[in-house]
Amino acid sequence: MRFLSTLLLFSLSQLIIVAQPNAPDIVVAQSGKADFRTIQDAINAVRDYKPTRTTIFIRNGTYNEKLLIPANKCDITIIGESKNGVRISYGDFASLNDMGTFKTSTVRIDGDGIRMENLTIENTAGRIGQAVALHVEGDKCEFANLRLLGNQDTLFNGGTNGVRHYFKKCYIEGTTDFIFGPATVWMEECHIHCKADSYITAASTPAHEPFGYIFNKCRITVDNGVHKVYLGRPWREYAAVIFMNCELPLGITGEGWHNWGRVENQKTSRFAEYNCTGEGADRTLRVEWSRTLSEQEAASIILDSIMVKGSSWSPAY
Repeated sequence: MRFLSTLLLFSLSQLIIVAQPNAPDIVVAQSGKADFRTIQDAINAVRDYKPTRTTIFIRNGTYNEKLLIPANKCDITIIGESKNGVRISYGDFASLNDMGTFKTSTVRIDGDGIRMENLTIENTAGRIGQAVALHVEGDKCEFANLRLLGNQDTLFNGGTNGVRHYFKKCYIEGTTDFIFGPATVWMEECHIHCKADSYITAASTPAHEPFGYIFNKCRITVDNGVHKVYLGRPWREYAAVIFMNCELPLGITGEGWHNWGRVENQKTSRFAEYNCTGEGADRTLRVEWSRTLSEQEAASIILDSIMVKGSSWSPAY
């Protein structure tokens, strides 16, 4: 019996040792049965420029917070207990006290190497103008199995000089220009839902960056009654957007792309499609200044070559 007891204790100790690396460093729960009650307090508790990754686990609940992950908080993984059960919610909008678009975000990420998965971020302001749900400035940031809910300007991908963001199997909804910004962004197997006749993307890609938004194997859907959605328009003149291997619904307008009322944008904008399917994928009526990628061009657009860019980083998701 002593031998069996010793063996059992040894086995349990081994299980504990194996499980510990996957355990979160910090737990957040509104019940108080955790390290912190708010997500912001958990973020603030992470050591500045900590050399190892910190994992924060959030238990189900609606967290009415305007969350900021500052530039000195890096390499943090935030995991929700469930995608629908964890909601980070706020309702600022651009005309409220004249705050402008870029102060409206429910969640703002300035730190590098931030990962978020399995939760919902929403801006509850309604259809009242610009109201950002997620604003990302940090480099090497990744998002998986998220829901981003809003209307105009739901997701802003900020940052220049090669900033990279990666989204995997996320749901993103909005009305006008609801995915916008200058970063290099790869969307893989995401669900993009259009709630109004308007524009999906408003890229502001710098001229020196070869890629802006890349949607690969994504599904685009529209609300009932929506029948004139543009894939994008150039917020800045060198806007770069590609839809490849995507499912495009009937609600995508035949022209596909808009010049934002500036004819000169037609000479510099970089809008392309490749191997898309669905009733909205017919390029017969597309504007002549957009293009179809060749097979050779499409074959060269792969995740590692665009995201890694000579660095040692590649998306974990």
